[in-house]
Amino acid sequence: MKIIAGLGNPGKKYDGTKHNTGFMALDHYLSENGLTLERDKFEGKFTKQKINGADVILLEPQTYMNDSGRSVAQVAHFFKVAPQDILIIQDDMDMALGKIRVRANGKSGGHNGIRSIIRDLGTSDFNRLKIGIRHPAEVTEASVISWVLSPFNKEQQELMSAAFAKSSQIIADFIAGQSSQYLMNKYN
Repeated sequence: MKIIAGLGNPGKKYDGTKHNTGFMALDHYLSENGLTLERDKFEGKFTKQKINGADVILLEPQTYMNDSGRSVAQVAHFFKVAPQDILIIQDDMDMALGKIRVRANGKSGGHNGIRSIIRDLGTSDFNRLKIGIRHPAEVTEASVISWVLSPFNKEQQELMSAAFAKSSQIIADFIAGQSSQYLMNKYN
């Protein structure tokens, strides 16, 4: 069994904001495949599906970004999913807008959602699909918060649409059982 979790903040207030890039990427995959997150449990919205012969849980934690680990860990423990079979989709300010990078493990890189998942899973050995949202022009705590909680403009949205299409390919390859090394070689 595999878990694919997109990170973001719940509620209309945060729809379409840069920090909800993980939600948007997963929503793109769901839409392409005619799926919805019809279940509400484990502090998240999810669906459990059989996709190309693989059991898959698609999850959007509803705990707010900084506590995403609570939801991811509950699902992983309940369904007995190994950390190596988890793919987390996250925004990354240290990458150019729309750039994609797959990682097999690592530190949080200052991302509070990832920090929470590492804490609650008790390991950093889970896969990440990072989507760049870049830093704001001026980097202060206030400008960073304002940046991640602002929507994409039209030009940025075009770059992100291409990133979401590529993310769907990565999700499909992950579900098909491709190794993290394969994914890194193909998409990084």
